[in-house]
Parts: sequence; C-alpha cells; structure tokens
Amino acid sequence: MDRDLVDAALLAAEQYGKDVADVPLSAIAAAAGISRSTLIRRLGGSRATLEEAVRQAGIDPGGRPPVRERAIEAAATLIARDGLGAVTMEAVAAAARCSPTSLHSVFGNRDGLLATMFDRYVPVPDLEALAADPPERIEETVHAVYVALAEAFAREPRVLPAIFGDLLTRPDGTAARMLKANLPRMFASLGILLSTQIQAGRLRPLPLPLLIQLMIGPMAGHMLLRPVLQDGLGDILPPVDEVARAFAEAFIRATAP
Repeated sequence: MDRDLVDAALLAAEQYGKDVADVPLSAIAAAAGISRSTLIRRLGGSRATLEEAVRQAGIDPGGRPPVRERAIEAAATLIARDGLGAVTMEAVAAAARCSPTSLHSVFGNRDGLLATMFDRYVPVPDLEALAADPPERIEETVHAVYVALAEAFAREPRVLPAIFGDLLTRPDGTAARMLKANLPRMFASLGILLSTQIQAGRLRPLPLPLLIQLMIGPMAGHMLLRPVLQDGLGDILPPVDEVARAFAEAFIRATAP
C-alpha cells in the first residue's frame, strides 16, 4: 500500500472530524487527488486494505465512537479530575486519541467544545423537558426539579461540582462564562414552572431570581457536600430522593402565600 493513500486517508479523517473507517471513499480520493474509481482499483476493490495499512502505521482506523463523543467524554474526565484549567484542545485531543485539527473541525474552538460538554452535564436540558410537560401538583413539580439537580450533580464524571469549584475560585473565569451563557435557558424553564404556580395562587409572587435561588440553593449545596457527608455520616444521611422531598416540602412552606 502506497504511503500517499494512508496520508490522504488521515488528512480526510482530520477534515471530517471522523475516524478513517467513517470517511467516505470519495473524500479520501479527493484528498489523494485521484478519482474514486482509481482509489478503489488501487485498494484492490476493498477499503479493508486501506484500513489495515492505516493500522500498520500505528493509527486506529475506526471502530470507536466518533471524535465528537470521544472529545466530550475526554473533556469531562479532565475537568472532573484536574479542573477546567486542564482542558486545552491539545490535552483533549491526546485523551480522545484524535488530532487538534479534528477538534477544531467539530467544535470550532475551546469554548465551543466546553459549551457542548457543558450542555451534556448540566441540568438545563432536563429542566427544559420538565417545563414542556410539568406535573400537575406543585409538590411533584418542585420534587422533579430537585431530582434533575441531584442527577446532574451526581453524574459521572463529576463535571458540575468541578464547574462550581471553578466558579467560586474564579468569578470571571471559564465556568462563569459558561454559566452566564446558559442562564437564559435555565431561567426560562424555571420561570415557566414557577410562574404557573404563582398564577394558581400556590406561591408568593417574589422576584423570579430570588424564587429560583430559594429553590435550587439547598439542593445544590447538599449535592456539593454529599460525598463528604456520606463519608462522615454513613447510613445516617438520608437517600437523595428523601432529601429532595424534604427540601421540596420546605420550599413550598417557605414560599406559600
């Protein structure tokens, strides 16, 4: 197998942000400056020959998740282990076993990668789904919000606690920018849920930012501390669902008309 075909396959893979096995032969042919039919003829009629040559060059031709998924997982793992400062395009590329060029092709830049990863690990999508089909009873609505928060904080890798850590130590840092970018979506979802209850006379018409803080503050604080509390208190600590229901009851009592 000529090295120029291997190089063309790797170049096309970088341009598409995919593994060699997932890149169309037409794209590889274009990168090699030949026609698709010529490429197939030089491969002996099977792309397996090319994939084996790529493997012999020390590169996995495919069979793994797409670059996008590997990069999101790699970035999340780096954040949970080493903090947001550890997430560079080079570090993510090394962890995801792809090239920085592939990451730039898929995400544009570091902020694009972080925004995509952020959306995967924060509760905003879950809150949007809840707002689109809310429970009828206020108790179940508030409980569902707390469950979404708890699941986001406990999701592995533990990205959300790391984001809060960066937010508290660097109020003008990356986490703050990501949070500000997502605040309109979060406020829109919680605003729908809470405004409905205010209009029904079940909650006092407090300013929405304060009402949201009253709602999410206790559960966020509990989930941030829960790993330490579990180690220190063991079985004395109630299960997460029981905590969610207790906090929901307390919120409703505190904000009742």
